[in-house]
Amino acid sequence: MTWGGVTMPSRYMARIGELDLPDRLFPAVPRWVTQCGVALLCVGAAGLLRFGINAVAPGAAVFALVYPAMMIATLFARWQSGLLTAVISIGYAFYAIYLPSPTTTQSGPYWTLFAIVVAAALTIALAETFRRAVYRATSERDREIADRDLMLSEFEHRVKNNFQIVASILDIQRRRVKDPAASDALASALMRVDSIARAHRHLYRDGQGSEVNVGDYLRDLCNTLSDALLLRGGITLTCDADTAHIPRDHAVSIGLVVNELVTNAAKHAFAERETGTISVSWKHLPEGGWRLTVADDGVGLPLGSRAKSKDGGLGQKLIEAFAKQAGGTLTTASDANGLRVTMDLPD
Repeated sequence: MTWGGVTMPSRYMARIGELDLPDRLFPAVPRWVTQCGVALLCVGAAGLLRFGINAVAPGAAVFALVYPAMMIATLFARWQSGLLTAVISIGYAFYAIYLPSPTTTQSGPYWTLFAIVVAAALTIALAETFRRAVYRATSERDREIADRDLMLSEFEHRVKNNFQIVASILDIQRRRVKDPAASDALASALMRVDSIARAHRHLYRDGQGSEVNVGDYLRDLCNTLSDALLLRGGITLTCDADTAHIPRDHAVSIGLVVNELVTNAAKHAFAERETGTISVSWKHLPEGGWRLTVADDGVGLPLGSRAKSKDGGLGQKLIEAFAKQAGGTLTTASDANGLRVTMDLPD
């Protein structure tokens, strides 16, 4: 939309549409009171400016301030307020300033008054047309936002139900199978589904469009993993995560990497031990980028296991695939103090 050939930014248009003062103050203040109050404020402001100009250039531009005062009153309090501003401002300017010493000999003073009144009526009409157009656009925007929020809420509900159905099916199958290996595989699949579901919940809860707050997501995920893996007593899982909003797909991949690494550590890092710590860290690097670290103080990797891990099981392949999908680079370090896996990602 343009005004006088100048494009108005949509955010300023929206603010004008939202500043319909008679509606915003109603019912605490009657609409007509608000309109009269705005008109008097505009007249008063124009009068103060008039006195300032008159001190420098007496008698100059008698009606110049009438038009912006009418326009402001109309935009913020409708045409009735603009009309009242015009009546007071033009009447005072004409009878108190212009008529005693007319500045034109081209026509009679009342013809001048007629021209000013016509110009004022056109100004009020244009300002009111613009105000109504902005008000309609703002109302349409609010309606579309409400429809979108309703649609997203319904979509979130359906997605949540679908994840619950999948998780329930996997859990039922896990309970029914007799083979321990199959039961472990189904339990791992169940936790992967839960990790993806949590990323989707954070997507809608954070309200960041297509981005997820990774800090909140990882803390929530670690709490769930601690309960699911029965990490009680001397084995603990800690999470230290900075706040960062990243695309949903990358957040899902990061969560799945954490899921696999924490699950592996819980199963293999503390053989024949009753105490230990698994730590998850998500930090911003001073040189730029982010670093995900999953470390434990367990037994570490056995000698020669790194070479074998290249052709390792499904978990290792999934970790590498998820890291690649997130755009990260994996690094593994193992010694007598435990295993440390880092994934560096760009900003």
